[in-house]
Amino acid sequence: MLPTFTDGELLLTEKVSYYFGKPQRGDVIVFEAPNSQRVDFIKRIIALPDETITIEDGSIFINRHKLIEDYIDSSTLGNLSFSLNSDEYFVLGDNRNSSSDSRTFGPVKKSSFRGRAWLVYWPIFKTDKSTGVRIVSGAHYSISNTFDNR
Repeated sequence: MLPTFTDGELLLTEKVSYYFGKPQRGDVIVFEAPNSQRVDFIKRIIALPDETITIEDGSIFINRHKLIEDYIDSSTLGNLSFSLNSDEYFVLGDNRNSSSDSRTFGPVKKSSFRGRAWLVYWPIFKTDKSTGVRIVSGAHYSISNTFDNR
């Protein structure tokens, strides 16, 4: 999930918000890796249930509208089109060119979610003005439903 998370960071996930609301596009989630009971993956939700995602020429389209992702520096490899069922989410890693994600293993069901990434507690960051933990807030690490309608 570079550049959002780096190797060796430890984070807390929270499970409460999905009892009261639905996962949103841009949420960073931790989920049980497909075909594995011992490993969890961390990825970003890109497409929601009942949507159609298309990856074409390095861009992502949701229901034929181009998705704007200003938090990644590279284009998205692959060419595919996929219609999600009512209980499926399409997830991608932020390090798109090196990520094992829904392009490889298909959509993820909500029942496999462990929680939403919430707080990086190790390593503790240190700047000239403060020391502490890094909150993974929607303001810094999520995408809106922003589409390029050109």
